[in-house]
Amino acid sequence: MSSRRLADMLADAIALRAAGKLVEATEIFRDLASVEPRNADLLLNLGVALNQIGALEEGEQVLRRALCLKPNLALIRQALAVNLMAQGQYTEGWAHYESRHEVPALALPSATAFPFPQWNGEDLTGKRIAIFPEQGFGDHIQFARFAPRLQAAGAEVILLTRAELVTLFSHSFPGVNVVAAVGAVEFPDPDFWAMAGGLVGRLGVTLETIPAQPYLRTPASGAPLPHGFKIGVQLRGNPHHSNDANRSLPPEAAAQLRAGLPGHVIGLDPAETGAKDFAETAAIIERLDLVITVDTSVAHLAGALGRPCFVLLPHLGTDWRWLRDRDTSPWYPSLRLYRRDLKDADWTATLDRLVRDVQTSTQN
Repeated sequence: MSSRRLADMLADAIALRAAGKLVEATEIFRDLASVEPRNADLLLNLGVALNQIGALEEGEQVLRRALCLKPNLALIRQALAVNLMAQGQYTEGWAHYESRHEVPALALPSATAFPFPQWNGEDLTGKRIAIFPEQGFGDHIQFARFAPRLQAAGAEVILLTRAELVTLFSHSFPGVNVVAAVGAVEFPDPDFWAMAGGLVGRLGVTLETIPAQPYLRTPASGAPLPHGFKIGVQLRGNPHHSNDANRSLPPEAAAQLRAGLPGHVIGLDPAETGAKDFAETAAIIERLDLVITVDTSVAHLAGALGRPCFVLLPHLGTDWRWLRDRDTSPWYPSLRLYRRDLKDADWTATLDRLVRDVQTSTQN
């Protein structure tokens, strides 16, 4: 195959992936990798595409081949980390996940970015540790559960987070110094620092040892809600998320779901509720009978509060934290997962199944 033809096929695959046509893109990447089996960059593209369509075993094999060819390429290690974590292989997965510090697009500090050392599991008795935030609100909520564990190990904990989470975290974690990571932040010099997403690996957490009990508490009661069965819904995520086209419900699917739900349906978007931060949204969720949400921060919030929640997961690009082939989460026992099938072109079958389950639960 000519180099011109290879370049054209690669451009086609990248364009298809950008358009959300991941299955079609994967087939082209697979063809390209068969022509150039020792091209680590092509193998990386194929491995990432296989991760996105859920072909994890094949993706793992491809990414390990790529890593053998370029063992120091952070992007390969990052893709392999996501693959392994989605399979529940946390020990190796989290070790590779440290490579994210070397991925420029993630803009994370290097291991030597601060005048105090990065925490690598040292004794924390009488020590002060600063936990830095990363990625989205859901990640902040998911990993905040480890702050009390560090406290229990004898540490004074400084938890930096987004401003919208400060009130909720301060109320939920007595004794933790919760700081809004906005602008020039002032806090006492720590003995160690760590990224929130790195705590899982450094604490040696496995699927079986995730601290899964509810850990957030709302500080407010909130405005009155209607009497009767109440369902809160969040059917769209951040439109700038890389997989939002697959994870958010299109308007017609959202209307279908709302129309089929019993009781009072309450939108949880702050634009609808007027909530000023996550503490106020948590106060609403605490008084609901059920939450239904796409894969966004509301799922983490409901799970961290221990509230019943049905989570709609996309058929492509499913996040690593939801694992695969299961309808429960080891991170949040109160969640039930509804995975959209590849054959469900418009969410109809998935939403019908969810609505039937909601109607059944209200009749029992």
